[in-house]
Amino acid sequence: MPDSQSSPPLKRKERERGGTPPRAREDDAKRRRGNSPHHDDRRRRHDRGRDDDNGGKRRRAGGGGSGSSPRERNIYAPRRRSRSRSPRGDRQPYQRRPVSPGGRYRYRSPPPPLIPRRDPSPPLPPTRDTSPPRQRKRPGQSARLTEAEREAHRAAIAKREAEAARIAKESVQARGVNEIVKAHYNDKRELGKTWRETHSQIKGLRSFNNWVKSTIIQKFSPNDGYDPRSASPSSERIFVLDMGCGKGGDLLKWKSAPQPVELYVGVDTADVSIDDARERYNQMRGGHRRGGRQLFDGRFYAMDCWSHWIGELPIIADIGADPNVGPGTTTRWSKGGGFDVVTMMFCMHYAFESETKCATMLRNVAGALKKGGRFIGTIPSSDVISSRVRGEHLDPEKKKEMLPEEGEGAENGVQEWGNSKYRVRFAEPPPRSGVFRPPWGWRYNFFLEEAVEEVPEYVVPWEAFRAIAEDYSLELIYKKPFHDIWREEREDRDLKVLAERMGVVGRDGTFAIDDEQWDACGFYLGFAFRKI
Repeated sequence: MPDSQSSPPLKRKERERGGTPPRAREDDAKRRRGNSPHHDDRRRRHDRGRDDDNGGKRRRAGGGGSGSSPRERNIYAPRRRSRSRSPRGDRQPYQRRPVSPGGRYRYRSPPPPLIPRRDPSPPLPPTRDTSPPRQRKRPGQSARLTEAEREAHRAAIAKREAEAARIAKESVQARGVNEIVKAHYNDKRELGKTWRETHSQIKGLRSFNNWVKSTIIQKFSPNDGYDPRSASPSSERIFVLDMGCGKGGDLLKWKSAPQPVELYVGVDTADVSIDDARERYNQMRGGHRRGGRQLFDGRFYAMDCWSHWIGELPIIADIGADPNVGPGTTTRWSKGGGFDVVTMMFCMHYAFESETKCATMLRNVAGALKKGGRFIGTIPSSDVISSRVRGEHLDPEKKKEMLPEEGEGAENGVQEWGNSKYRVRFAEPPPRSGVFRPPWGWRYNFFLEEAVEEVPEYVVPWEAFRAIAEDYSLELIYKKPFHDIWREEREDRDLKVLAERMGVVGRDGTFAIDDEQWDACGFYLGFAFRKI
């Protein structure tokens, strides 16, 4: 047929159904209709009816009235989802994905935990024994304490408690005294040499004490066999350890020592005083380059020499310090220390606060000294203190008033004495006999015009100190009160010139110290030991 021959070839599915393709059918209908005038009318009516049907559907879906249009429908109405054309039996039940709290893992599963969860362990069986308690036996007569034993037990407990309280009290007092002394010397302002020479009320006492210290240094600082007249500049020099150096008031004395000093190490518990001593040394080093003897090497450290081993300082360890000294040790294998002289001027009495501090002080001295080395210093005289406590300085009437023979306080000695320049006052009444046992812990407050303001100090019983020093291989070679030192050494040619230069005596030979200052000077003595 001509129509079938002119049509395009059929697709495979159309050929299987035996029909013609839609495009071919539409072309055939157009050819049959031709250009009929009613074709456009029928077309318009057909399109209008289709629009009415679609509008009704939209009105039903959007909820609009009869006059609503597609533009006026409710756009907020829920959309209808198209239903699946598959049979109802073929649907799978909807399974919702697990969602974490907060919707963090909304579109994917959360990661597995880092630490796997474990099932709780089964409960433990009860540990308490359910058996009936064992019947206790009453102790027999032999196990019971008598009344005397109970009393002895209570007394032992009370004794232990009292001893613990005493140790605690001593510890608090020791800490307090050390802080008082340290604060006193740290707060003491350096007034300068000019003020001391023009305005000081104890100018003579200061000059006399400095002269005594210079005398002891001149006599005992050189090594045995040293002759300053035959010594060359390259001769052996000495090493000096000054424990309690203060503000460096003895630096010039050591610069003028008969045997030149190679190294001077100053140690003091007051850190501010150490700073002043270091500054004074630097001034001496910068102002004495025009001539004379070269200044020694000086080192200064803040340290409590009564509570700590001196060998903890690196400079002391380098020079030499032997810890194997004192009771219970042997000197057979001891190599000794490295210092020729250890000096303590007006400070050793602070170590007699307790037995421990006294032992530490002597261990530091003996450990730092080489064999043949000298230990020199000045301390308050216990002989003077004992005589004042017994009232030997009082006239009979005054002595009877202050030291009653009977009644309360008859065993107590004189508790306070002095003058306008100095004063000694015991915190507790001292023994009337003047014998201080044990040899440490006897505290008194000392006042010295312009120098010491009621600072706690301790009695140094001389014979006890000498006996303890022997246990540290320290042999006594010199002990003199200040008054005797003046009487014996004032005629020495060199020391006499030194006394005039220091102002102890005037140019006309008159003594420049009044009675009250001379009385205060008699409170002290000088000493020297040699390590054997």
